[in-house]
Amino acid sequence: MSPALQFESLAALDSNFDRPVHLAVGMFDGVHRGHRMVIDSAKRRAKEDGGVCGALTFWPHPSRLFRPDAPSRMILSPEIKRRKLAELGLEFIVEEAFTHAFASIEAEEFMSHLKRLVPQLRSVHAGENWRFGNGRSGDMPQLAALGEAAGVDVFSVGCLADGGARVSSTRIRDLLTLGNLEEANALLGYEYYSLGTVTQGKRMGRTIDAPTLNLPFEGDLRPAYGVYAVSVSDVSLKREYMGVANFGVRPTVEMTSKPLLEVFLLEKCPFDYGHRLKVVWHQFIRQERKFAGVDELKAQIAKDAEVAKAYFAERKRGDGI
Repeated sequence: MSPALQFESLAALDSNFDRPVHLAVGMFDGVHRGHRMVIDSAKRRAKEDGGVCGALTFWPHPSRLFRPDAPSRMILSPEIKRRKLAELGLEFIVEEAFTHAFASIEAEEFMSHLKRLVPQLRSVHAGENWRFGNGRSGDMPQLAALGEAAGVDVFSVGCLADGGARVSSTRIRDLLTLGNLEEANALLGYEYYSLGTVTQGKRMGRTIDAPTLNLPFEGDLRPAYGVYAVSVSDVSLKREYMGVANFGVRPTVEMTSKPLLEVFLLEKCPFDYGHRLKVVWHQFIRQERKFAGVDELKAQIAKDAEVAKAYFAERKRGDGI
């Protein structure tokens, strides 16, 4: 499968495709199971008429323009979101800048705006609750009517429910901030992960026989501060290494102003400063807390490592390995 082409605006599509274009539209924060239903709808339509299928997403989130003091925190960084969308077999991804000019497009003009930029546009797919246009005044029934006039099919995709509630980015954000990783991962449809570059720390871990990989956290949404069972890999390699990680501000040794992900591998560490790593967060073990001293911290790290080892052993048995 060829990698998805990346574009910074819809205007760039016109010269790249001469086949019908089928567009899945949304913020797609989390690229969760509900989002994948929208994307699957667009992929099916593209397959039916030999067209191309892509996703139109946005950055930043509209709340950064309209609620700058209290914006919605994104589950995924733009880099990870592009990775997750590309894994779904899309032929292109457009990350349109969400500006005041874009937000001011009147709802009645939105479809003609899309059609003008992408003359090959054949269908648009979005969740049934998706809103568009100035003041978010447009809804899916209106988009369908506008599409009919413009010769564009509009598909409104119903919400996915799980556990008696809608699968939504808001719900997943709440779960992550509470440390409910198991349920958050179930709604995502994959295991939450972060990316980071190993930086040099204070080498405190080496003095207590627990050397760590220090990864400044790059995400917007901060999961619950605490200790997690994780697996780590270089972004260019397939091999994963088991570990236990503390995410937080290190209240015992030297409190940091920004959260740090400190990973202690349960096997020989092949990574060094400057390595770009993928960290998969598997299980929340406990909350971060301040210890009376280094000896108490050292003893707790050993206990955390045993919990992580038990988790991975059980996971291995469950996989039948």
